[in-house]
Amino acid sequence: MYRAMRVAALYDIHANLPALEAVLGEVRNAEVDRVLVGGDVVPGPMPRETLDLLLGLDTPMHFICGNGELAVLAQAEAGHPDAVTYWGTASGEPLPQPQREVLRWTASELPAEHLALLAGWPGTQELAVGGVGRVLFCHGTPRSECECFTRSTPEEGLLGAFEGVTAPLVVCGHTHMQFDRRLGRLRVVNAGSVGMPFGRTGADWLLLGPRVELRHTEFDLVAAAARVRETGYPQADDFAAQHVLASPSESAMLEAFTHASFPRGGP
Repeated sequence: MYRAMRVAALYDIHANLPALEAVLGEVRNAEVDRVLVGGDVVPGPMPRETLDLLLGLDTPMHFICGNGELAVLAQAEAGHPDAVTYWGTASGEPLPQPQREVLRWTASELPAEHLALLAGWPGTQELAVGGVGRVLFCHGTPRSECECFTRSTPEEGLLGAFEGVTAPLVVCGHTHMQFDRRLGRLRVVNAGSVGMPFGRTGADWLLLGPRVELRHTEFDLVAAAARVRETGYPQADDFAAQHVLASPSESAMLEAFTHASFPRGGP
């Protein structure tokens, strides 16, 4: 009997290998036909191992680039970390030292072939999904991997970021909070974050075909935190405490992100 193609969309893994392993177990049980990795695989505590796992899957894979990949590449290519302003402040000043340290460490952990792969990932990808139709995958918005919006961002000012999109469904990530909302004629779904979900612990992802299903995966957080702390990641203890054993509150993150890129009244 015919079965519609199923696609698992995994966003914002942030090199949290235990979370990815748990999600992939459920992805296998869902018998997906393709996996779409929606950016920000890195930075994070286990970058090389995370990429090795994804690249070794026998399911057809699609990758798009997030702000995390571009920031890591910028650090890898820089002669001096202070020279990098990508994803920095509005005035063009360098990133704060803790962020530069994380990006520089992540870049140093990745072999040249991994960096070359990241540099080749496109910003968007369109797939036809059975029962759903054409789907455009992006990281932030179709025009920028850095633009932030949430379920609460007013439509006014936001529509311009989706101008020219013809697919009826857009899947995004970046803000680490799942939502399913209308934006003009479009349906826009945020897949959430595998490695750093906001509002609850565990891992969030998206299953497409024949429906749109926001998924959540639980796993052993204590064991995962111990594995993170064993890495050489510069902020391993903080990552384990704040993004594995606990999670930033959704209300605080909604306040931070809702008007970040699209202020009230439009840009």
